Amino acid sequence: MNRGQSFLLLLMGSVALLTLFVILPFVEYVIASAILAFVLYPFHRRLTRWLRKRVSKRFGEMLSAMALILSSIVAVILPLAYISWVFVRDLTAIAAGETAIDVAAIEAEIAAFTGQDPEIGDALQTIGELLVQTLFGGLSGVLTTTIRASVGLSLALFLVYYTLIDGPAFVRWIRDTSPLPPDVTADLVDRVNVMTRGVVIGHIVVALLQALVAGLGLWAAGIPNVVFWTFVMAVLALLPLIGAFFVWGPAAAYLVVVDEVTAGIFLAVYGVAVIAMVDNYARPLVIDQQAHLNPAIILLGVFGGIYSVGFTGLFVGPIVIGVLAATLETFREDYDAI
Repeated sequence: MNRGQSFLLLLMGSVALLTLFVILPFVEYVIASAILAFVLYPFHRRLTRWLRKRVSKRFGEMLSAMALILSSIVAVILPLAYISWVFVRDLTAIAAGETAIDVAAIEAEIAAFTGQDPEIGDALQTIGELLVQTLFGGLSGVLTTTIRASVGLSLALFLVYYTLIDGPAFVRWIRDTSPLPPDVTADLVDRVNVMTRGVVIGHIVVALLQALVAGLGLWAAGIPNVVFWTFVMAVLALLPLIGAFFVWGPAAAYLVVVDEVTAGIFLAVYGVAVIAMVDNYARPLVIDQQAHLNPAIILLGVFGGIYSVGFTGLFVGPIVIGVLAATLETFREDYDAI
């Protein structure tokens, strides 16, 4: 390696570090925009083909990208923003010691069975404070997080637009500039594509679907703070079979404790007959077997992602682990002899 190459590598490394420093405050939104563009791209490609018959190619790509972004805002971002707002509101209320749950009835039943005097209200408040501290850095960080999220979301939408239009060219650039042999590069790109789609659709979407179905059951049974508990189930549902049960099971028992026996029985039957079936049947149907990851690894990615980068870590964490798995699998197969 001559002096020119060494200088160029040093310059590249320095500029890369500076670039990372510049985008670091919004890195989770950059990654989230890439994930959203990845999900939208198949629709963008089909819509662009349809528009090309009526307008020019470039204008058709622009119209398609804008239409899909507007659709995402209406179908995904606005509902997600509302759910996030309700979740933050209920979480801060719990951290302040305010909850719609009949804590006294629960404490009375536990005391009757065990002879102990539990402090359920204090425990819930402690858990709420811990979650607020972990997610937002305390109550004072909620407003800061909200402002930062608004700016980051605006940035992410612009990035989605340009990623949809110029994404294929970027992938071709990666293939052309990769130091790996062309066949290894193609194998790695294909594996990352399959793994990412399997994680996003096969795990996250199924978990969100299961949480939505379970949330409807909680609402019908009269459980308070339904949106908050639906959000909790969306995270726990990433653990198959028993994930969402950690919420709807105790919720059914809670209804029986507060003398809502009919509602409690309904929720228990609904959980076994409907909520559990969503996991048993939907997950095998949509998970690509080539992209299968252990659910415990997915759950680790979710919690690690949320802890590291905030709410968007719910999606970012599993994707990062999926890409790592694809890279390791490519190395194992293409460089097994090393």
